[in-house]
Order: sequence, then structure tokens, then C-alpha cells
Amino acid sequence: MRLYFFVYIAFMEIKELYDIFLTGRTVSTDSRNIIPGCLFFALKGENFNGNSFGPEAIEKGALIAIVDEEPEQQHPKIIRVDNVLRVLQQLARYHRLHRGIPILAITGSNGKTTTKELCKAVLSEKYKVHATEGNLNNHIGVPLTLLSMDDTVEFGIVEMGANHPGEIALLCEIAQPDYGLITNVGKAHLEGFGSIQGVALAKGELFKHLIHRGKTLFVNEGNKYVRQLVPGNYPKAMWYNGDQGPQIQNMTGDPYLNLRIIDHNAAVEIKTGLLGGYNAENVLAAYCVGNHLGIPVESIKDSIHTYQPRNNRSQLLHTGKNRVFMDAYNANPSSMHAAISEFLRFDDERKLLILGEMRELGDSAYREHESIVSLLKEQGIKDVIFIGEAFEKPSKEAGYTYVESTEQLSQWLSGKSLTGYFVFIKGSRSNQLEKVIPLL
Repeated sequence: MRLYFFVYIAFMEIKELYDIFLTGRTVSTDSRNIIPGCLFFALKGENFNGNSFGPEAIEKGALIAIVDEEPEQQHPKIIRVDNVLRVLQQLARYHRLHRGIPILAITGSNGKTTTKELCKAVLSEKYKVHATEGNLNNHIGVPLTLLSMDDTVEFGIVEMGANHPGEIALLCEIAQPDYGLITNVGKAHLEGFGSIQGVALAKGELFKHLIHRGKTLFVNEGNKYVRQLVPGNYPKAMWYNGDQGPQIQNMTGDPYLNLRIIDHNAAVEIKTGLLGGYNAENVLAAYCVGNHLGIPVESIKDSIHTYQPRNNRSQLLHTGKNRVFMDAYNANPSSMHAAISEFLRFDDERKLLILGEMRELGDSAYREHESIVSLLKEQGIKDVIFIGEAFEKPSKEAGYTYVESTEQLSQWLSGKSLTGYFVFIKGSRSNQLEKVIPLL
């Protein structure tokens, strides 16, 4: 594919832009964080317009600034194109194809990041691996992830997120993955997808892309929506969590998850530093990826055992006064139900749940939040604090403590002296519930 874009009256191909990229091998989309020798891409968003910062980026050392609006003053290093984002994506695709390393793409409703990190730990036993960092899993983040894969990288892992149909397909066109894994399909981003069937179709864009190119799928047979995305006779489907491949025989949590995997009549015992039985499928997925790609079983076990969760995902924290089950990076109805059920299994007498509202549920929002409240009411759980507008009506009707925001929650906690509790914290990322940890 040839991409032409205009430097006022001249033009160059994507190959020429790539040659410029290779001189510095870095890109930036934020003029506040310019690295000398980088390419600055002047992206636009709802609250910002990078086109205004092209000259500033050049002054700070950017090789060129790529804009899609006429600059106030012409400069030989400011290049105007039709669409900055599209150029960024095509440059990333060109780089990915130029490098030619194997890439595993991971998507799903829950567990994407944990599975990505576990796969990275496992594959690092054999390869120099680069994987998506932070939340760089969208139409901007995936190109940035690909462009950060330098010549030392031997294997790439790309996390793919989406909240509307067609987004995964676009990310696949950019990343051109060789392997794909859908962790599961559940109730996430219903506002954009409409229904769980819509979620399945959107996540299935990854498998559709790979099947078209004859590439390898890792298929969670235990999730019926994932299972239905794969033709039964597809020869490059690596099945797990069901009758056709490795499966979980049993698991325990004391409090950390330990599980036994049965693979071709052989038992594999794996110990983890993860909380929550819902992580067992993520561990099994990483085991299957590593096994398929030639990582010795003992190395797989060791890498999973030594992996420690970060970023408020399935973490056990000791504050000095309380224990905290921290799982507040994100939340949707499927993950919320699973995590609450797991937390309630623990025997601690003094439990407190702090639950933030779930976002992007559209018309299902009230029903899904009411379901969470009802679950706790039916279990006879009394010590719960709900945060956010979506929880207001059902929580108040059930007689639970309700606050509007994390700031109000902080005020509420400041007036208490909580000691000896096992606290569970979960909510959508926008709640920023990690802010209350110092108060616990």
C-alpha cells in the first residue's frame, strides 16, 4: 500500500517517512514530552488539538512535526497530511511488517491485561518480548506499541481493546498478528455493542482476521461465545479449558490462586501470586501459549509463579491496619460478579466491600447495578459502600451506604477508624478508587 502526503507542494511515500523514523526510532503525540530526534504526530481529541503545537515540538528537538491543518507559519520540518492519525497507523503497520517478528494479539471482555502480562512472563523465558504497556490498547495505543518495538525485540504481544464494532478489525489491520487469543466474552461496553452477542461479534473480529490469513488461534472452549466464533474444523485452533485441550482439574486459594492443569493425561501444578479463581482461565491461557511456542513446562510454572500483579489488578495489599483485595483497575458486570463471589469465599469475619459504578452499559446500566446490590443483599452482606450515580437508587433502596464520588468516600473513611478488616475494592477506572488506600 502506498501512502502519499503533502509537504506543502511536495510529497513523499510512507517509505521515506519510515526512513526518517529510523534515525530516531521514537514518536511522540504530546508536545510536553518531546524526545530529541522523535517524530511528533499532532493528534486531535475532544479537548485538545495537537496541530497548535507543531512549532513547539520542533523547537524542543523533534525531527519533524506531522499535522493535518495549515500551520500558522510555514516551516520545512512541519509536514501537512490529510489525516495525522491515519499516517501514524500506517507508519506503525509498515514498521510491523518491516520487523517481521511474531505477534500475539489479545482481546476479551475481562482479563486481557493479566493474560498479556502472564504471556509476557512465560514467553520471556525464550524470547526478548515487548508487550503493550499501560492502557495503550486502542487505535492510538496499538500503533505506539508497535513503533516502540526496536531491533532487539523478538516477539510482540499486543493488547486490543474496543467499545464499538469494527475497532478490533482496524487494530488487526495495523498489527497483522500471527496468533490471537480472546480471553472471554462477557457484559462489557454494552453501550457500544448493544448486547453480549454484539460483544462476541466485535471480539470475534480478531479470530475472523486470523482465520482469513490462516493464522493460529488460542480458543477458550469454556466460554460458549468464544467457542462459537471458531469453525470446528479450523486446523490452527489451539483449544483449552474444555474437552479438546488442557483444562483445569481443580484450584485453591489460600489466598493466592493455585491450580492443577491436566494436559494429555499429565498433571501440571502451578502456584501463582494472583488472587481470585477467575484468574485461573488467564493462567491456563498463558500456559497454552507457552506450551505451543516451545517453552518448557518447568519454565512456564516458574515464570507464572514469580509474576506479581500490579496496577490495582488482583493484588493483596497489607496497609498495616487492614488487608485489601485490590481489583479496581476496571469493572463490568461479568468481572464484578466473579470478583465479589470470589471475595465472599474468604473466611475473614470482618469484610468490607467498596464498589464503584460500572461505565458504558447504556440501557442496561440500572439493571446491572441493581443486580450487584441484590447479590449482596441476598448473601446477607451488610458492610458495603457504593460509589457513583448508577448505584444510588438500588443501594439506597436496599439500605446500604452510598456516596456520590471517591472524594466523598475519602471523607467518609476519614471519619472512621477501620482496623482488622479485609477490604475488597472494585469499580470502573474512572472512579480512581486507589486514592482511598492511604485511608485504609
